[in-house]
Amino acid sequence: MKFSILIVDDEKNIREGLGRSLEMDGYEVLLAEDGKQGWSLVNEEHVDLVIADLKMPEMSGEELLKRISSAYPTIPVIILTGHGTIESAVEAMRNGAFDFVTKPVNLDRLSLLTKRALSNRELVLQHRNLKEEVERLKSRRTAGAIIGKSSQMQKIMQMIEQVAATKASVLITGESGVGKELVADAVHNLSNRKDNPYIKVHCAALAESLLESELFGHEKGAFTGAVSMKRGRFELAHTGTIFLDEIGEINQQVQIKILRVLQDKKFERVGGEHTQEVDVRVVSATNRDLKSEIEEGRFREDLFYRLNVVNIHVPPLRDRKEDIPLLISAFLQEFSEENQKNIEGIDPRARLALYNYHWPGNIRELRNCIESAVVMSKGNIISYDDLPPTVTSGSETDYIKIEVGSSMEDAEREMIRATLHRENGNKSRTADVLGIGRKTLHRKIQEYKLEE
Repeated sequence: MKFSILIVDDEKNIREGLGRSLEMDGYEVLLAEDGKQGWSLVNEEHVDLVIADLKMPEMSGEELLKRISSAYPTIPVIILTGHGTIESAVEAMRNGAFDFVTKPVNLDRLSLLTKRALSNRELVLQHRNLKEEVERLKSRRTAGAIIGKSSQMQKIMQMIEQVAATKASVLITGESGVGKELVADAVHNLSNRKDNPYIKVHCAALAESLLESELFGHEKGAFTGAVSMKRGRFELAHTGTIFLDEIGEINQQVQIKILRVLQDKKFERVGGEHTQEVDVRVVSATNRDLKSEIEEGRFREDLFYRLNVVNIHVPPLRDRKEDIPLLISAFLQEFSEENQKNIEGIDPRARLALYNYHWPGNIRELRNCIESAVVMSKGNIISYDDLPPTVTSGSETDYIKIEVGSSMEDAEREMIRATLHRENGNKSRTADVLGIGRKTLHRKIQEYKLEE
């Protein structure tokens, strides 16, 4: 990605001199002789950074900054100022300028500020691209709230589409926090039962003594406290779908009744004699190994096969790290809006920590982590220090040794080389970890001769 820089200064020698210097650094340069012309170019051309003099005819640098900050808040502005107007430059920074440089311009300082400003700009653009990709994923017919582009998640989405239109029972397996409920939601929402009842039962949250009554209802006087007849969840789900989360937690007595519903579509309320008939599609989920539960005598084998007509296994987050950038983007957007913050990206060091962390709590833990980082952030870019200690202290960080006296180019080359090596040559993951675009990474690989 080649960045475009707009230089706005009414002194011809200054703007053309700065332009030549920045072109030598590899940037595309646009020139404007006053704020009015500069504002026109910002609206007409692609501009990644503006370097503007503070005092100009037609339109001042202050007015140009005000307009850019209002209309294009992600474009950074560096102010040029004389020694007599430094106070005005400081005020401009309070109004949104990235930084300022005094005249005569120190080209080394300007080059450093330019790289720093464009680094932030690249993070913002990367976050924006990820947000657009998240929206595209959400708009698909397949899975609404399911976010992921890894091969594992693509396979799951294909399975959901294929199985949703059938009446087959579905068993969703996977560790706690991987998003099993979202898969169940998608199965129902894509089925021909989507306009009919969708009843969710979190089996582990119900006391064993109440579970049978909750699922199948009870008649008046069936037990102490049963002051009236109550319909159960299966009855309420008639013609629709019932989702039994943590199905491995239910006792043998309830297992028998669920098996009968699956086989005969019939049951009796607790304390009742009249047989109820229901048409219900059963989707269940568990983080337990039900085959081991069968061997231990805690789960009925015949019920397992009835529930497990189609199995959808959701892998843990550590096995599909390609999905982390999209999930981060989705959660940043969610919690930025919820907390009325303008978070525009995440810096490379924080991104690397999120990649290296093992995520024992899976997506649920990542979501909580990003919520905490948004709340704790002091700027519009999430930094490493904004992340919870559990993530930063628990990240399996690889260290790169760079000797004192090394050039910036040597340091950058080593960082890219080491990250490529750690990601087994995967350029997409390497670009995500480093917080740069793929085009930028490819250019750097060629520049530093890292193809092999």
